[in-house]
Amino acid sequence: MKKFTALCATLIIGASLLDAHDMFLKLRSYIVEPNTNLTIALYNGTFDKSENIITRDRMIDASIVYPNGKRKRIYKNQWRDGWYETLLDLKVEKIGTHLVGVSTKAKIIELSAEDFNLYLAHDKVMDILAERKKNGETGKPARELYSKHIKTLVQVGDKRTGSFNTNLEYPIEIIPSQNPYNLKKGDEMGFQVLRDGKAVANQLVYASYAGFHGHLEDGSHEEAVTARTDNKGFGKIKFVESGEWYLRLIHMVKSDKKDIDYESNWATITFYID
Repeated sequence: MKKFTALCATLIIGASLLDAHDMFLKLRSYIVEPNTNLTIALYNGTFDKSENIITRDRMIDASIVYPNGKRKRIYKNQWRDGWYETLLDLKVEKIGTHLVGVSTKAKIIELSAEDFNLYLAHDKVMDILAERKKNGETGKPARELYSKHIKTLVQVGDKRTGSFNTNLEYPIEIIPSQNPYNLKKGDEMGFQVLRDGKAVANQLVYASYAGFHGHLEDGSHEEAVTARTDNKGFGKIKFVESGEWYLRLIHMVKSDKKDIDYESNWATITFYID
């Protein structure tokens, strides 16, 4: 009965926090030949399902970094609406690794104490939840200012290029230390988390792959890999399976802004592992 109640609570909080879901850039194929027309889908929801489209006025930046390191802006009129995804059609011509990124405006969400605690548990913002428990704040409601910053890597042809780790100067970013298209199942990949260009220590980072569907007792999704960054913002994950992978994090801190309790920046990066 307790498990059923927890699951129901999780489903309710998931339905009520549509805008606070993870955001990903996804492709049917991440490894393509030159002169390929791609459709990149922006998912707002989970890695498996997008719950709603994203209006273009929310996008502060959308850009592509080519294999030669040149960055080009993606204009708002290049996007179109799918059923529940926001879609971007691009033609990739040059051989090498391409980086595509999107950064969104900050929005405010206001939650009751119970809903905020459930949300922290569901999305695994465990350090803030532990802090609230330690300080006796689990009975306090919360106003949160949040924004999302997402990237994907597309490999065109056989040549791997250094554009994979370009810093887009988003408020928060996950930057791979190796080009994932040089890696395979069983390999490890390092990464660094930067907040406003500075290393983020002790940050929880989750990673998983398409087809992994573990669930915890409270009904929330369980990722395949969990890591923490060191004092220089570096972490490492092991690719336990081939396929479409993501890394994700939510960096949340108490806010000193008027009428805002917490500020969070969400980051994801997607790519494919052979």
